[in-house]
Amino acid sequence: MNTRFAVERSTHASKVFAASIAIVVAALIAMPWWGDPGTMHLVAEMAYFLALAQLWNLLAGYAGLVSVGQQAFVGLGGYTLFAITDWYGVHPLAAIVVAGLVAGLISIPVAFTVFRLRGAYFAVGTWVVAEIFQLFIAQVPRLGGGSGYSLTPAIVQSISMDREIRDVIVYWLALLLVVAVIGAIYMLLRSRYGLALTAIRDSELASGSLGVDTYRTKLLVYMITALCTGAIGAFIFLQKLRISPEAGFSINDWTVVVIFMVVIGGIGTLEGPIIGMFVYFILRELLADYGSWYLIVLGVVAVLVMLKAREGLWGLIARRFNVQLFPVRRHLVRKDAP
Repeated sequence: MNTRFAVERSTHASKVFAASIAIVVAALIAMPWWGDPGTMHLVAEMAYFLALAQLWNLLAGYAGLVSVGQQAFVGLGGYTLFAITDWYGVHPLAAIVVAGLVAGLISIPVAFTVFRLRGAYFAVGTWVVAEIFQLFIAQVPRLGGGSGYSLTPAIVQSISMDREIRDVIVYWLALLLVVAVIGAIYMLLRSRYGLALTAIRDSELASGSLGVDTYRTKLLVYMITALCTGAIGAFIFLQKLRISPEAGFSINDWTVVVIFMVVIGGIGTLEGPIIGMFVYFILRELLADYGSWYLIVLGVVAVLVMLKAREGLWGLIARRFNVQLFPVRRHLVRKDAP
């Protein structure tokens, strides 16, 4: 009997998971025919939070860029959509793409500034940049100043004159965004850039000595996350129909909650943010009527997980059952042939 080895990426668990996800996505796409508007709105909210969590996880968990200023691109994306739809008559759905491109372009000079910082200084620097953007937007009267900016009925109706159809389109768009973000990140991590990110995460100094262009790789990831975050920000406020500096650049809504999801689920994995998202929404729904206790419980859960499971909930599951649902690494499989 001859023994040979083959290099594979997928596992039995990942194949079963992929089939299950396809069924779930198909059911979610069909929700307008079997669900109610309230459930659709909740699923859309879960979708864009999951997309934001996956993007922050790519930035911090793989590139090692622990940013607490991603709300800057959420706000910029939202304001870009409001401005170009109102001033130039751009269709709202096309404006989402434009908003992402604008956020990606703005991220370039921002990166050249904050990349001079390291560790905690980088985190604080990104937060300061977000605050600067918020203060600047609040001083522009044409953008509503500090009081905010609302979409006109004509802009909203350009999506569809029928409200039910409009709600369905927005819901499907939320599903498209989260599937596209997760798919893009998955393919990125399976590419040579994914290998570079893994090397940088393990040891930036060692990866640089082996020929990995750490600065260029981090810059690429920062631009990609900014572009996608800007597009998601535009979608979020298209759904909300109103934006203000406090709402658009809210660190609690668009960064703290996202960090909670990633840390609870497991940073540096694609599965972790999914689990963290479900944990957050379950706690939010259960504790919504308890006022400040809701935030206290979230804090307690975060502390307990960080103390007892530093790799997050998915880290416990993966270590206990040796399972990987999004295989991004190659592994050797032994195959015996007669």
